[in-house]
Amino acid sequence: MKLDPLDHDIVSLLSSDPGISIVQVSRRLGVARATVQARLDKLHAAGVIRSDAPQLDPAAFGFGVMAMCEIQIEQGAGREALHATLEAIPEIIDAYTTAGEADILARIVVRSNADLQDVIDRIAAIPVVQRTRSELILTTCFEGKTLPLLALAAGVEPSRTDGRRAPARAGAR
Repeated sequence: MKLDPLDHDIVSLLSSDPGISIVQVSRRLGVARATVQARLDKLHAAGVIRSDAPQLDPAAFGFGVMAMCEIQIEQGAGREALHATLEAIPEIIDAYTTAGEADILARIVVRSNADLQDVIDRIAAIPVVQRTRSELILTTCFEGKTLPLLALAAGVEPSRTDGRRAPARAGAR
């Protein structure tokens, strides 16, 4: 999907102030409310915006220990069944199929190191799992850094993510 500076500005404003209304976005950007709504509908339909759900911080409700777990599985084993099994473990909040030594990389959040050991033991007990290797995460440097990519796709300076309108460009709107 081709993006432009207005798409960037709308998403940037919504990202920096999730409680902002469509009317407030349209006023701040100086465009009609219907334009903002149409752009948001287009961005949702294209999958650029995947969710309006709140972002949760597991540490804020007691899950302050985080680890990445590399999972190696038997070659030829069905990954889809394993994906469903891993998804059923509530402490695994993300899982990715990877290339390299690990077949799957899973992000785990738990309350304690003992709980982490329990989750790792549950993963290791899955019949197709051959080996796990885990790394405890001490601090999060940053995460979810997608606005600079959106800026690049929209032809906007990546450091400008404050929702200010970009200077008009010939043919941009």
